[in-house]
Amino acid sequence: MTRGPTLPAHRLPYLPKPLDAFNTAPADEARAVLLHCLNSRRWSHRIADHRPYPDLDSLLAAADEAAYDLSPADLSEALAGESLPDLPEDTYSAAHMALSAAHAAYEARFGHAFVIYLGDAHPDEAIDRILEAIRTRWANDPEDERVVAAEQLRRLARSRLGTCLRGATSHNAPAVGK
Repeated sequence: MTRGPTLPAHRLPYLPKPLDAFNTAPADEARAVLLHCLNSRRWSHRIADHRPYPDLDSLLAAADEAAYDLSPADLSEALAGESLPDLPEDTYSAAHMALSAAHAAYEARFGHAFVIYLGDAHPDEAIDRILEAIRTRWANDPEDERVVAAEQLRRLARSRLGTCLRGATSHNAPAVGK
């Protein structure tokens, strides 16, 4: 028995890179993606209004520059959208209670959510790093702490933007152009 001719391989239609899709998306869609990552309307608008970006590094540099220019109200808006990082599911309830109490005390003292960029910290180390940072930063006066929180927020934003626009899958990042 002889086989028929080999069928050509199927080619996927051109799928734009996430940054290309972001650059060409309608302004309201681009702003929505940015708002999800940044939690500040002004910060989101500023970055969206300067599209297109030739590469992700250029967009991240623009996000950094815009972060340094946030007004106190813009920073408050961005901080209000933050919550503590997710903890591993098997974290003891006592650890959750300690973290909740420390976070509530921090919020009462400084008037905004505690923000920390954990980077590539192992999930098992997250709660210890958060509690240690809250204890360390507790000594800051409110103005100094706002500067520290703004820097942590900027680092979180870079990570979220990178995840979203590099195309890495994340259940927290919306798709561009959908």
